[in-house]
Amino acid sequence: MRDFTEEQCMFREAYRRFLEQEIAPHMQAWREAGICDRAAFRKAGEQGFLMIWPEEQYGGTGDGDFRYEQIIIEETCRVGCMEWFNTLHSRLVGPYLGKLGTPEQKERFLAPAVAGEAILAVAMTEPDAGSDLSGMRTTLTRDGDDFVLNGSKIYISNGINADLVIVAAKFEADDNPYSMALCVVERGMDGFERGANLDKIGLKAQDTAELFFNDVKIPGDNVLGEPGKGFYYLMEGLAEERLIAACQFTVSARKTFDLTREFVMQRKAFGKRIADFQNTQFKMAEMDTEIDVMQAFVDFCVAMHNEGKLSANLAAKAKLQASEVEWRMADLGVQLHGGAGYMMEYEVAHIFTGARVNRILAGSSEIMKHIIGRDVFSEKYNSLLE
Repeated sequence: MRDFTEEQCMFREAYRRFLEQEIAPHMQAWREAGICDRAAFRKAGEQGFLMIWPEEQYGGTGDGDFRYEQIIIEETCRVGCMEWFNTLHSRLVGPYLGKLGTPEQKERFLAPAVAGEAILAVAMTEPDAGSDLSGMRTTLTRDGDDFVLNGSKIYISNGINADLVIVAAKFEADDNPYSMALCVVERGMDGFERGANLDKIGLKAQDTAELFFNDVKIPGDNVLGEPGKGFYYLMEGLAEERLIAACQFTVSARKTFDLTREFVMQRKAFGKRIADFQNTQFKMAEMDTEIDVMQAFVDFCVAMHNEGKLSANLAAKAKLQASEVEWRMADLGVQLHGGAGYMMEYEVAHIFTGARVNRILAGSSEIMKHIIGRDVFSEKYNSLLE
């Protein structure tokens, strides 16, 4: 049985109503526009659904229990609104401000983000630096008490909407490939420009852009943490990022299963329901089992994370397997929908096109296998059963 408190169950119900009333009715229009309305963030912030964990003085509740974000991810996916990247804002980018920000920086940046008045993004990826951040070419150099940022980033989620972008850059361009800094670039800064909203094969409502930095003057007060340690700050956030991904992919697989189950129970071929064919029953039985097992493992990882015990290895396993389970279910869902599964009027088609990137983002499947395999053959290897 899943371990949610009574308060968390009430939160789930309230958040579900919010999504059904304020977000879900607009998703198709946002897909056609290629971007979600900024008002969605403000409405979520006003009702306390955007960022839960910050201290009360910044507008949050101070409750860092990851299960609240798990609820947000699950309900957002269940109503078909994952293209509204609220979790990117709330739990991927926001924690850099919460963990590294000074009290003054939190007041300037975190409070507006909690309220939904300032939309967040993080910029790491470059044409020659994806999973391997050591290939980064964007630089941050000192200029008296301030800094100067030069370079570009690509495939940045919330790239058009973002008011505050946490940018990772090589620090002082020295010979250490892991000497990096994190700085906050604000909308309207001189030299900060955005490319076009990129045309993706899926996740159409999610704005994705290339960002350009040409001699952008970064005040010293906009640098997070200690310059030079940015790489380590990024690594510290990767386990949670991959857990977030695993939560999303698992509930996406379950939603796709439910949609497919409903379809095959109604659609007929050769005089009987598609659900009555043994092939359908066997394929769906396999996926039902895989999804339930995956959910149990994800819930275990959430519990470990709440205890501060989620390792890079466990997070990689969760992300790898969840993305594979989601993809198998999305593919099966399209197959069992037949020609209808290829039509965008059916939700399974949106899930299928959106799911393809999930074996790439937050670390590709190949990188996940590298992390896991490295531990398998280390002297400190321990299985969960030991």
